Amino acid sequence: MTQNLHLQQFLDDRLLMYNRPSFIIDDPICVPHSFQKKEDKEIAGLIAAIFAWGQRKTAISKATHLLSLMNNKPLDFLLSATEKDYKPMTSFVHRTFNSDDCLGLLFGLAHIYKHLGGLEEVFTSGFAKGGASEGIQSVRSAFAGAPLMPRTFKHFPDPEKGSAAKRMNMFLRWMVRNDGMGVDFGLWKKINSCDLICPLDLHVVKAARELTLLKRKQNDWKAALELTDNLKLFDPDDPVKYDFALFGYSMYEIKNIKF
Repeated sequence: MTQNLHLQQFLDDRLLMYNRPSFIIDDPICVPHSFQKKEDKEIAGLIAAIFAWGQRKTAISKATHLLSLMNNKPLDFLLSATEKDYKPMTSFVHRTFNSDDCLGLLFGLAHIYKHLGGLEEVFTSGFAKGGASEGIQSVRSAFAGAPLMPRTFKHFPDPEKGSAAKRMNMFLRWMVRNDGMGVDFGLWKKINSCDLICPLDLHVVKAARELTLLKRKQNDWKAALELTDNLKLFDPDDPVKYDFALFGYSMYEIKNIKF
């Protein structure tokens, strides 16, 4: 019990250190923060989350560039774009995310906003059926109803096949959590923070294992569930708030990290 109290105090201290507006500047969440309209934040947020691997600076730059090709009005673009409007995307590349992936993503988003009520509606309906895993599956199903390009699903995780779905869980944290600290948006009111799953970023994994919050060796969906369950011991209503603490501790305090 004493050890748990000490660990919670440790995490709470780092939560206060890192869950603040200064966190936004170098994090992919800065991309949706540059938009005002709810739907634009959602679309920009999903794009930024999908691009969030490798160097954060590059991911942010690429997401920003793609949104500029949409005239920085992503909802309007998706609802009204013609074949000619999509032409600049035919040469878009970000690491292994190529032009086919780009077009598949945009076609899928257009389908979701034209016919399915938007990302919030799709995710919320899935959560209602079976939590975060079903929420992520519902988006995969929604994209299946769009004009598909080759490789459309390459960059969409599948928890049912064991994926930790780090980037989708990060995106959900952005959209759902609302703690008044100015980082996460809290735009989606029908999904509870207690039902979110902690994003299994490599920095988070490093800190979680060092602090004995994660024992599973594979970085998969079961590991994400294990970590989230352990964080619920400290806050059952909002366990993923400690994503900030674990990421910040590993990123800025643990020295000589090797993956």
